[in-house]
Amino acid sequence: MSSRLVLLGPPGAGKGTQAARLAERLGVPAISTGDIFRSNIKNGTELGRRVQDITASGALVPDELTNELVRDRLAQADAVDGFLLDGYPRNVAQVAALDEILAAAGTEIDLAVELTVDPQVVVDRLTKRAQIEGRADDTEDVVRHRLDVYAEQTAPISRVYAARGLLVQVDGLGEVDEVTARLVAVLSPSVS
Repeated sequence: MSSRLVLLGPPGAGKGTQAARLAERLGVPAISTGDIFRSNIKNGTELGRRVQDITASGALVPDELTNELVRDRLAQADAVDGFLLDGYPRNVAQVAALDEILAAAGTEIDLAVELTVDPQVVVDRLTKRAQIEGRADDTEDVVRHRLDVYAEQTAPISRVYAARGLLVQVDGLGEVDEVTARLVAVLSPSVS
């Protein structure tokens, strides 16, 4: 059985770390829209140049272009038999686009996994990381704003997948290995 997964969770929930661990365990690529953007920019593709022009101005990459990049990435050979999406879909419109991309390939999402975390823990985690790494972008106000944006735009995706019977929630707090073990435990019955 293939593994076509969406990993959801607010900023600071540990999605990137867990996506890499799960993808390795499942033998599928972890696909992050941020990584797709950076790869296309680095390789000088037409899509990469478009993304670079947009991000250089400080704007967000529009859904249409993000969907195009994801469609291209999911068509690559390593993703044909499965993938783990991290950071996509980001809103309900992108869920519909992903459905269309997968339907065209004769498949669909197997499961959406949401890492749940206490917002205050995320604020503490990201502001501490910012201090350690010297990141000016993760102030408490900025982190709280990112959590608000997530709640407004991305969290409704959970309701879409829950209505389809495809959502499982996993506590994202604790040591990295503990969270990975929880994720593997919920995925074991669903994917092989």
